[in-house]
Amino acid sequence: MTRVVTNWTNGRCDVLVVGAGIAGTQAALAAAQSGARVALASAGSTFSGSSFFAGTWGLGLIAPDGENDVDDLADAICEVGRGVADPALARVLAAGAGPAVARLQALGCELQEAGNAGERDFIPCFDRKHRSWHGLGRESYRAAMGAALAAAGVALLPHRELLDLVSNSSQDGEKCVAGAVLYDSDSNELQVVRAKAVVLATGGVGGLYSRTLTMPDVLGTAQAVALRHGARLVNPEFIQIMPGLTAPVTDVVFNERTFRYASVEGFDAPDAATLLDERGGHGPFTASLADRAVDLAVVAAGDAGAQVGYHLPEHLPEFMQTYFDWFRASFGRDPADGVRIAPYAHASNGGIRIDAAAATGVSGLYACGECTGGMHGADRIGGLSSANGLVFGHIAGTSAAAWASGTHHTPEPTGEKDTLLPCLASREAAGALARLRGLMQERCMVVRSEEGLLACLAGLHELEERFQGALEPCEDACQLAETRRAQDALLTARALATAMLARRESRGAHFRADAPDEDPAQARPTIMRLADVL
Repeated sequence: MTRVVTNWTNGRCDVLVVGAGIAGTQAALAAAQSGARVALASAGSTFSGSSFFAGTWGLGLIAPDGENDVDDLADAICEVGRGVADPALARVLAAGAGPAVARLQALGCELQEAGNAGERDFIPCFDRKHRSWHGLGRESYRAAMGAALAAAGVALLPHRELLDLVSNSSQDGEKCVAGAVLYDSDSNELQVVRAKAVVLATGGVGGLYSRTLTMPDVLGTAQAVALRHGARLVNPEFIQIMPGLTAPVTDVVFNERTFRYASVEGFDAPDAATLLDERGGHGPFTASLADRAVDLAVVAAGDAGAQVGYHLPEHLPEFMQTYFDWFRASFGRDPADGVRIAPYAHASNGGIRIDAAAATGVSGLYACGECTGGMHGADRIGGLSSANGLVFGHIAGTSAAAWASGTHHTPEPTGEKDTLLPCLASREAAGALARLRGLMQERCMVVRSEEGLLACLAGLHELEERFQGALEPCEDACQLAETRRAQDALLTARALATAMLARRESRGAHFRADAPDEDPAQARPTIMRLADVL
């Protein structure tokens, strides 16, 4: 049998938050400030994940320009979402962004202000006007939030990876989340943390691709865990694909604003200058604008990436100067000397379906941040990823604490019933994950088609069969964790490819080469259950 160790205060708390980026730390603090006893677990260190990915030069954060701008921002979110965003969640996000910024300021976080608010670079991508813009410094956030978490008594559990949830029956017989199974990579042990409520804040799915502008361990495994326990996914096909550098450095975000001063290898359309200027207005690829031709040219350049040359003015706008200064200081190179770019997987616009209280539909289970969906649509306004983590992280923590204080759960889960991982592992887990990433990179990046997606699903099925056939009895916690990680990554990848295949049109971040136009009849969200994936 698998040895399970509960060596953190007998493994008990009121609220367990899994994931320690912006959303998770906000959830943990909010739950603690609501009176709950809170543990904050993360696969890496505290303050990790996509929020703190080193290859991104900064974190933009927007909010309405005053209370009178809330409705306009909510409308803009839905407009940019191209018919698949949830209007209720968009309204919650728009209304909550301003108070979230105020909470950061009260904690002592240093927020960069736009030196020239009228500069078009400070208009968020896909948005229609300048709003309240802030630059969120990672180090300042770490310092301020670290002090706040310590003061609130939050127990930090770094290097604990989520493998599964523990379930139990509530007093009325309903299935209820009662904790989680974690892998402690420091001690090479499995641990059970009993909790009255669990908040998932584990990030998106960028790590399912060979090229990603996230941490490689952001694999969408919590999305699979949530699916297995009865939650649903919404809009998983909408993944932001960003240009990133392949030379002189790799795995670093390309500042799209510089397109307006650039020439791109292989892109010589008659209106190239106009399209490059338009492409400079947004980071991610979108099928909804004519400038998608720029990204398609970059894709056509192949794995080495497309060469980008610059013709820079003597004085750069503030936003771009900050980027060039950061690049030189970080890498000792000048991007003005020329770079190569290729598509990289970046942020998820879809994920676990939640409501306005960040509830997943599974009793005792809440979610927030990039692992969720609904508040964004086919495209996402720039600066709202950070805002999403701040707003729904706070909501999730508050909601989880309220649930934990109630009497609807059974405080003492019954031993063997809520048990743990099967003691089976495969030595092929790491290889399966590498092959999965290759399939996703080849078939599920910018250019998708029915033929390619069917080939991807067939490849994933073959991988899974081979993987399952190699399972053997095992008591090593590391191998068990690697196996579960690969199994959950396969499930999430299958969900993505299935959703991409079902959406037979091009809309926002989703582009079908065999259906390049937007179909008004498909202006609706994708909702997926576990049965839709299996």
